Amino acid sequence: SDALSSVAYATEEVLLVLMLAGSSFLYLSVPISLAIIGLLLVVVISYRQTIYEYPNGGGAFVVAKENLGEAAGLTAGASLLIDYVLTVAVSVSAGIAAIVSAIPSLEPHTVTICAVAIAILTFTNLRGLQESATIFSIPTYAFIFSILIMIAVGTFKLLTGEFTHIDPPVIPVQHELTLFLLLRAFSSGCTAMTGVEAVSNGVPVFQHPESKNASITLIVMSAILAVMFFGITYLAHFHGIAPTHSETVLSQLARSIFGTSATYYFIQFTTMSILVLAANTSYTGFPRLASLLAQDRYLPRQLASLGDRLVFSNGILILSALAFALIFMFNARTHALIPLYAVGVFLSFTLSQFGMVIHCLKEKKHA
Repeated sequence: SDALSSVAYATEEVLLVLMLAGSSFLYLSVPISLAIIGLLLVVVISYRQTIYEYPNGGGAFVVAKENLGEAAGLTAGASLLIDYVLTVAVSVSAGIAAIVSAIPSLEPHTVTICAVAIAILTFTNLRGLQESATIFSIPTYAFIFSILIMIAVGTFKLLTGEFTHIDPPVIPVQHELTLFLLLRAFSSGCTAMTGVEAVSNGVPVFQHPESKNASITLIVMSAILAVMFFGITYLAHFHGIAPTHSETVLSQLARSIFGTSATYYFIQFTTMSILVLAANTSYTGFPRLASLLAQDRYLPRQLASLGDRLVFSNGILILSALAFALIFMFNARTHALIPLYAVGVFLSFTLSQFGMVIHCLKEKKHA
């Protein structure tokens, strides 16, 4: 859910940056999405190697600490903690934005609704809620199904001539199109790759053979991610969609294809569901990583203590407090939080892959 949910806002982040150069350059979202998918392929190849080399779980923290030293491991650990906090803030903000797009009257209460969502996540995790594969998979599969149906129907309408290209609204030029602006659009869109590392972090939870099953899961998940991301971007271009403050790009696209029908509301509801589910994954990862760092005395020792329900209560409370603070400071605007998100994600990707390079060179030397 963490990886797949990011397609709900990745295309919008690309378009928001390109808007600075005017509406005539929004078409660049299509080649930029292809470049991001190319980078996704590189990351998948790297993490697939990590899965086989670290069958006990090869997150960025473990790989960097073992191959690059303690300082690099702590840097990776810090970036992952940032990533967990931003996952909650971004996912909850984007999830509530999906509902607000469908029900505009809720817009003045966006921050309050986000706070309520975080409070519910906090309470359920403090109570020791155990993740159920069946229950937690339903929103994920529903989201995949709804987006693929939307892409299929939209593509069919294009191929049959039922729908023709619409020019985007005229947007005044605020910034000259430069290489820096293109790279900024690229990096913003790379939020589509967030969560890809989750498979390599949790190899031990897969059924035997663990590494093989984790590898297959990573490939299938990334393939679905690439199809959904490119499909949304491509159709958004042909429907002439540009980001607005009142409605998400995904909502505009679904409304353009299906109208204000039951299918449209189903897409918005499943989008909200998978984004909240993605936020919940941080409530497992953040407290556990914080406890490991606390045991090594790099964080306050209180974070290593289990609460009454055998959960890391202090870590859960700190995660919720930090996520709420970000939502309040940035007024629950997803696009304002994305640059912070990218820092933690890209840093952990880079350290993990660099660590794997060193690991492979050591293995080659000993061979």
